[in-house]
Amino acid sequence: MTGILEARPLPASSKAFDLLLAGGLTMFFGFLSLAQERWSGLLGVAMLVPLVWRRTHPEAVFLAVSSVAVLQWLSGSNLMAGNVGLLVALYTISVYGEVRYSRIALGVGGLGVLMATARYYGNSDWRQQITMMVALGALVFGVWAIGERRRTRGLYVAQLEERAAQLERDRDREAALAVSNERTRIAREIHDVVAHGLSIMIVQADGGLYAADASPEQAKKALATIGDTGRASLTEMRKMLGLLKQDEQNELDPNQPRPQPGVSSLPELIDNVRDAGLTVDYQVTGQPRDLPALLGLTAYRIVQEGLTNTLKHAGPGARTSVTLDFGRELLTVVVTDDGRGAGVAPSSDPGHGLVGMRQRASISGGTVNAGPKAGGGYEVIAKLPYNLPDNGSNLPDNSSRLPGNGGGLPTGGVH
Repeated sequence: MTGILEARPLPASSKAFDLLLAGGLTMFFGFLSLAQERWSGLLGVAMLVPLVWRRTHPEAVFLAVSSVAVLQWLSGSNLMAGNVGLLVALYTISVYGEVRYSRIALGVGGLGVLMATARYYGNSDWRQQITMMVALGALVFGVWAIGERRRTRGLYVAQLEERAAQLERDRDREAALAVSNERTRIAREIHDVVAHGLSIMIVQADGGLYAADASPEQAKKALATIGDTGRASLTEMRKMLGLLKQDEQNELDPNQPRPQPGVSSLPELIDNVRDAGLTVDYQVTGQPRDLPALLGLTAYRIVQEGLTNTLKHAGPGARTSVTLDFGRELLTVVVTDDGRGAGVAPSSDPGHGLVGMRQRASISGGTVNAGPKAGGGYEVIAKLPYNLPDNGSNLPDNSSRLPGNGGGLPTGGVH
């Protein structure tokens, strides 16, 4: 609690206003007090001068003014114009003082009404005494009530301002979080594009180098694949980098969905990997269905990352199998190879690949398990439920699909 003598911070303009108010009241009502009572009029002036500090020390000012009023009562002086300072001090403490001191001040004012009635109207008719008591009591209580109402209204306005400020802070924090999440997603997309494209280009470059002398046609084909892959990757990366520009608001408009690859784009992805020299068996089991945009993109990126890791680590002659199993409640994605990837020492920098796959799957409510297979090779298994978890996130549903994520899958077999 604030101490009774502790000053409140006050702007310079408010201090100047209080100085002018106290000066004006002192000159006008103080002069009238001196005109009424020559020497006792000084008590009226003494009740007006402390009003200079009425808002910085409201409790102390009321204590000082009421003390002078008691001294006036004890000295037998009549009521004078300077007594208006007592009402101003009561109003001020009810507005700016602590609640407990404000109520004490109201009690002091009520006691003053009784004292004034007994002293100044004690010889009057009882009806006149009651009338004056009610009139003075109504005046004191009215001044206090006006101040209390202003205090309540000020607190209400302050709460509204604080709530508005908090809402603005929450809005800015949510906007910053949304931007951060969007940039993280774009970074993951860029990693997928660049890593996959570079893996194919490296394999093709190595193959073309070895075939340059013995099979010029194979070398030309490898170079053509490198060029096509590089151009496609560069185009897709430019699109995603464009999303990072803050001034391109249309690119971030959630009402304009951006085309993303889905499971229907997997045959094209696998053909590109086959052109890079990797043997891939692609199989679809179960009853294919249309998938939500997020789920289709997640499945596509998991397959892409699995094939990229196979190109990097499986070694020459490795065979890869990609299986999509459309179960009753979830889609199972399996990417396996029989290469030497499991025996390669892990890098000190694990990169974003496996972490990205698990993050994607967790957003869709699924899981990813990756590790060496018994008997050699490596295996990635992702289980992705069709129904997204109801966690309050604004994720796409079955009624909001992006282009390229629908059906159109073969119903089974090896391709």
